[in-house]
Formats: sequence, structure tokens, C-alpha cells
Amino acid sequence: MADARRAQLKDQTDISGARALIVEARFYDDIQDALLEGALAELKAAGVSHDVITVPGALEIPAAIAIALDAAEQSGKPYDAAIALGCVIRGDTIHFEIVSMESSRALMDLAVARKFPLGNGIITVDTDAQAWARARAGELNKGGDAARAALAMLRIKRRVTRT
Repeated sequence: MADARRAQLKDQTDISGARALIVEARFYDDIQDALLEGALAELKAAGVSHDVITVPGALEIPAAIAIALDAAEQSGKPYDAAIALGCVIRGDTIHFEIVSMESSRALMDLAVARKFPLGNGIITVDTDAQAWARARAGELNKGGDAARAALAMLRIKRRVTRT
């Protein structure tokens, strides 16, 4: 496995008080707990509040984010960023490729079309062992990485859209 290399971003744009949405796929509960733990720690450290929505699988994450963004906007309490968390483990069919590629594509489409900070923490792996290595906060911490990515994009958005 390649070593994780995390750039230390120096942008300190204030995002305290921001509101984030986490949409998690609860297909593998124990792995999902680890991903969520990493994401929540990052949000707490940044002073960002959050809501969590749970969906059955990774393919449902993008639609749930879109639905929640619209509802939050209509209620006058919009989200500032979103984090997608899930795990797709390769099986015996091409379903793995469909789920991993289509969920990722839909998240990218959503982020670009809405110009919305979104961190993709859907891990795609061959084995349970790979999933655990990526999910645990003490190892690769991909839940934390997804939250950091969403927060980094939120800082950029706030910095470049100041009036």
C-alpha cells in the first residue's frame, strides 16, 4: 500500500460556525463507524456543526445530498459543505465498478454543478483489511480526509467570494 501524503494546507480562512452535511452509507456498519469518527473529529476541530443522514448504500449518497441541500436551502438553513462516507468492497461481479464509478461521478457532477464544497469519503477496496486500513482514524483516516477536503474547499469558496 502506498504511503499517504497529506499536504498541509495553509489557508486559515475562518469557517467556524459553518454547517456541514454528512451522508453515510451504512452497508458495512463497523467500517462506517470508523469513517464517521474521523470525519466528526475534523468537523469538531474546525468548529463546524453537522447533520448526519444515513442511506442504504453508496449509490444513494449523491441523491440524498442533493435532496438535503434543496431542503436546507428552502428552510433558510443552508449547508456550507457536504461529506460523503461509504465503503464499497469488490465482489465477484462488475457491481463494484458500477457502484464505485457512478457514485464518484455523481458526487463530482453535484459539486461542480452547484459549486459546492464536497468531500468524497467513499472508499473503494478489494478486501476487508484494506477497508479497515483506510477507515481507521489511527491509520489512513479517509473519513477525516473527506472532511478536510470539504472544509478546504469551503475555505476557498469563502475566500474567493468575499465581497
